[in-house]
Amino acid sequence: VPAVARDLVDYLNDSWTAHHATSASVAMLERAGYEKLSEYDEWTHLKPGGKYYVTRNMSAVVAFAVGGAYVPGSGFNIIAAHTDSPCPKLKPVTKIKKGGFLNVGVQTYGGGLWHTWFDRDLSVAGRVLVKRGATMKHELVRIDRPIIRIPTLAIHLDRNVNTDGFKPNTETQFAPILATAIKGELEGQVTKDGQSHHALLLAVLAEELGCAPDDIADFELNVCDTQPSVIGGAAREFIFSGRLDNLASSYCAVRALLEATSDADLAKQSRVHMVALFDNEEVRSSSFYCGALPMMFDSLMLTTTA
Repeated sequence: VPAVARDLVDYLNDSWTAHHATSASVAMLERAGYEKLSEYDEWTHLKPGGKYYVTRNMSAVVAFAVGGAYVPGSGFNIIAAHTDSPCPKLKPVTKIKKGGFLNVGVQTYGGGLWHTWFDRDLSVAGRVLVKRGATMKHELVRIDRPIIRIPTLAIHLDRNVNTDGFKPNTETQFAPILATAIKGELEGQVTKDGQSHHALLLAVLAEELGCAPDDIADFELNVCDTQPSVIGGAAREFIFSGRLDNLASSYCAVRALLEATSDADLAKQSRVHMVALFDNEEVRSSSFYCGALPMMFDSLMLTTTA
């Protein structure tokens, strides 16, 4: 199996969410000597031969390397991709209790094949706003073990599913099961009046983050499949994975940038090489970190004027 294929699989396993994909991309860039920039600072120190990156919202990144022979007007080589993939996302209010079970309210994000999410070992990952002493911090979180599941009915309760097709209602039939209500109470995780999320869910997140449940102020979490990405097929020729759209392009873009900008190669080049990985492509939004906004063009302008 080619080493690059194994490296891609590792990248996919590290990138459960757009936030984690950005973190994995930044790790690749920093290992190659790329310097972090801040949008709040003036980029007056950029120079030919320099390698830089800037992030936005912890879910989008623009990276670029300035050729050693670059002069204004020499031009740019740019690859763009996106870090987000279709998935269920947790709603702002997730607490649902019905039929003796604790369910988690979710909403669909992007153009997903939603029937494929049923009967899988699911968990959550994303970004959490945590109180640490006197400050609030955004931190990445990922629960590696399966904690939720979206079950289908037994065949004798849905006799026509094989002839009429499986057509789930994503509002009424798509809320994953977290636990039984009685188990939540026996564990001592009783949800307070007015709380937006089950106490048990907050306790699981707090355990992973190493904080108290009350220190969790807010979160942005995706439902994620815990089945790992692998090299598959009898001849080991396939990659079995979710999120291939568009993380395969994101990985290849960063990898291409790094291979084209070794110190020796960059010194001879006259152009700027750039990669832009945006968030929210799946919903064509106008968020300030998606492809429709001028994050990449801001970087172009600042690079040419620095």
